[in-house]
Amino acid sequence: MKAFKRLIAVEAAVTALDDEDLLDFADIFAAGESTPLREMAEAEMRRRNLTL
Repeated sequence: MKAFKRLIAVEAAVTALDDEDLLDFADIFAAGESTPLREMAEAEMRRRNLTL
C-alpha cells in the first residue's frame, strides 16, 4: 500500500509541474530506454499537447 501511495504522489507531482518544468523533466528521461517516469512525462505532455 505504501508503494501505491508513493506512485500516486509521483504522478501528482508530474501533473503539477508547469509546462517548462515538465519539458525539462521529460528531456532528462528522453534518451535511452523507456522508463515509468518517462512514460508519465510523455502522457502528461500529450494531455497538454506539448512536444520536446
